Amino acid sequence: MLIDTHCHLDAVEFSADRDAVIKRAGREGVGAIVIPAVDRANFDAVEALAQRFTGGYYALGIHPIAVPDAQEEDLEILGQRLEAALADERFVGVGEIGLDFFLPALKQPAMREKQELFFETQLELAQGLGLPVIMHVRRSQDDILKHVRRLPGMAGIAHAFNGSFQQAGQFIDLGFALGFGGAMTFERALQIRRLASRLPLDALVLETDAPDIPPAWLSRPGEAPPRNEPAQVARIGHELARLRGLAYEAVVEATGNNARRALPRLSA
Repeated sequence: MLIDTHCHLDAVEFSADRDAVIKRAGREGVGAIVIPAVDRANFDAVEALAQRFTGGYYALGIHPIAVPDAQEEDLEILGQRLEAALADERFVGVGEIGLDFFLPALKQPAMREKQELFFETQLELAQGLGLPVIMHVRRSQDDILKHVRRLPGMAGIAHAFNGSFQQAGQFIDLGFALGFGGAMTFERALQIRRLASRLPLDALVLETDAPDIPPAWLSRPGEAPPRNEPAQVARIGHELARLRGLAYEAVVEATGNNARRALPRLSA
């Protein structure tokens, strides 16, 4: 099954034509779309949206970029929501959570400390409930690995992976799948393309991160980034197949199986 393991389908960019976006994805063969939350304010939105269409799934978590405005009580609310969501067949895990040491404001010492507090607490919630995590790992792979190693049994997806081969191997050894999407489609993205072509296929999953990270064929030099959408995961899959010298169908089958292994509730 073709699966978009990471799509912010609740984003305002889809407000005018969300149903049409979902239908286009279906016509491209997308059988499942995972919609991660980013903060307490959109927990209800991602849950409701996932119920609206066949193949809709969601995760609940607090994104590192939302941490500056988040309160510690949001973590308590998250814990309550996660427990309640266990009975929902459309719920797949804890996400989007993680660390971001790319944005200048998030690199300041106080904010790094707050990010790590929120990340560690959310990992502990996931471990306590036996849930996988969907992680944001921008410029923070080693720090993410440090936290994950402290909690045995953690698994899930390292979204939009762009680390080294050594870091990739460590995530894979811990049981994580690595997400590849639009960034992989740019000829100049040499490291990401090397990773996508050489890492074990059984460690890779497909994603769009829509409406963000549009693939190369949507982008125009000198223009603002266009909107990405889940239908693009099909062509992203074709690009991965081309890089690896495989049939598209083989990539769809493998990445779909990998996604269900990383997020077991997709199989249910």
